[in-house]
Amino acid sequence: MTFVRACIFNLYFFVLTLVMGILAMPIRVCMPSRALAYAQAWTGLTIKGLTRICGIRVVVSGREHLPQGPCLLACQHQSAFDTLVWMNLVERPTYVMKSELTRIPLVGPMLLLTGMIPVERTGGAKALRALLAATDRARDDGRQIIIFPEGTRMPPGEIGRLHPGIAAMAAHSGLPVIPVATDSGLRWGRNAFLKRPGTIHIVLGPPLTCTTRRALILPAIATAWEELSRENGLPLLTPSPVDNSVGKQTESLTES
Repeated sequence: MTFVRACIFNLYFFVLTLVMGILAMPIRVCMPSRALAYAQAWTGLTIKGLTRICGIRVVVSGREHLPQGPCLLACQHQSAFDTLVWMNLVERPTYVMKSELTRIPLVGPMLLLTGMIPVERTGGAKALRALLAATDRARDDGRQIIIFPEGTRMPPGEIGRLHPGIAAMAAHSGLPVIPVATDSGLRWGRNAFLKRPGTIHIVLGPPLTCTTRRALILPAIATAWEELSRENGLPLLTPSPVDNSVGKQTESLTES
């Protein structure tokens, strides 16, 4: 049954994306200001299809830690689900994402119109300056910025090397950093065809208190993830390596 449900969902997701991608073309030309709302409709229908077809329930806790206005959400990344769900969990989401995604037909142009932040992961200092400028624009526009500090999807219970792009963004912008733990990989694994029924938990922690000191931000994120996992019954994490090297500040910031 799980296999059959996965087949139905993947067909649903493909058709939905194709149809809404085609219908997005007049939005891009005539109503670009509606691009974000249109994208949120697509992700909302995707998540609704996932829950109804695959029997997956989404439980979010810690919403009280979200500040009014802009912030940085430092999210664990275990599944493609993570790249979808935040579109409908906050009012004005902005993802930090690899720039290659903007070149996907139909989808890519909409990503730019919705205000996503593409990053050239090997662009060095120039890419870092562009990232910080985009962070300023998102902050001034009242956006909630979602970033995956591990830079790639990791299995539940494992933590990847944390990259310092978010530390630079936090120290530069002064935005609060909200750590977010999840167990989404238990239901929708990395590159997994099957979507297993059950509950996906998303847990937001209180804002970090050390965001003005760049060197302390990554260890604080790793510690917060570990505490959130332990307190909420999520898979416990192995010790986290962190990467504070200036030369790698824009490498592997996110992967979808």
